[in-house]
Amino acid sequence: MKIRIEAFQHGLRELGYLEGKTILVEYRSAEGKLDRLPALARAFADLKFDVIVSPGASATRAIKQATATIPIVMTQDPDPVGNGFVASLGHPGGNITGLSSMAADLSGKRLELLKEILPKLSRVAVFETSTNTGNARQLRGTEIAAAALGVKIQRLDIRGANDVETAYEAAVKERADAVFVLTSAITDSDTKHIAELAIKNRLPLIHARADAVEAGGFMSYGVSLNDLYRRAAVYVDKILKGAKPADLPVEQPTKFELVINLNAAKQIGLTIPPNVLARADRVIK
Repeated sequence: MKIRIEAFQHGLRELGYLEGKTILVEYRSAEGKLDRLPALARAFADLKFDVIVSPGASATRAIKQATATIPIVMTQDPDPVGNGFVASLGHPGGNITGLSSMAADLSGKRLELLKEILPKLSRVAVFETSTNTGNARQLRGTEIAAAALGVKIQRLDIRGANDVETAYEAAVKERADAVFVLTSAITDSDTKHIAELAIKNRLPLIHARADAVEAGGFMSYGVSLNDLYRRAAVYVDKILKGAKPADLPVEQPTKFELVINLNAAKQIGLTIPPNVLARADRVIK
């Protein structure tokens, strides 16, 4: 999270803002504990900030329930319409706007990358969080891509950290060739644990988020979160200058990145084809 906050701060500086001088920014974290979000959201609403910047769907929902008037800027959301945050991407219509991470639309590309690296890929364990509002759309995109590639899906529900080990046991039992992680507040906050168990079970792991690879995972392909956080500053600037969230279209991502962890690949005994390695935006050794 620190590097993404720095990206947001960089975006503010690009627009001429100086923290502590021309703009006051207060940062608070639930530290991965979702039950803390409602209280944090109410505290922000009570303090009557000019703008509240949300780091993800769970936080956005909590803030939305706390205030219907303070402008909310999403830094990332896989499905803002499906989550009920905006009426449409072009016309948000309420007090929420910002950026979409389009997580579901990239599922096919991730499976294609796995297939390139593992030509015999036939079964993939999908770690999902069924209670996550964006889960259905992400899963649907994954299932469509899997059918096109002739890959079978094994759905495994992760509703808390305690479910991760059970999910890996089930994946190994069913002879999964790889693990495919769908984004949710729970899986995103437990990336290190998920990555460690992937190595232990010698299973290639692909995630949407680069920080999962930085935590020890094998590979990620998705939106550059740093770029989204930097661009969120533009929304803050427009709102502070008088624009209404209802009139600011939600932006789609424009920058994507493939990140590969060669150390993780080595630990699970995997060789990356040169053509895939050459396409990587970042390689962790």
